[in-house]
Amino acid sequence: MVKLRLKRCGRKQAFYRIVAIDVRSRREGKDLRKVGFYDPMRNQTYFNVPLILYLLEKGAQPTGTVQSLLKKAEFFNELPSNQMRFN
Repeated sequence: MVKLRLKRCGRKQAFYRIVAIDVRSRREGKDLRKVGFYDPMRNQTYFNVPLILYLLEKGAQPTGTVQSLLKKAEFFNELPSNQMRFN
């Protein structure tokens, strides 16, 4: 199973890449795809929307933190009504 989760980068000032990764991999393990980033210090986010939509259609599950970032960016409001919505 594939999940969308955060991968920590940066030594002193942490920022996170949003990656598609196998569930059995550790947090810093090899990712399948990079789909965005999140910088909590500057409060910046970037999402590769077409790639995230593709991965969600194929069955990828976002973690709780990534799901809340997507909700905050109103990502699920842009989905067509027949798309899956996560609680």
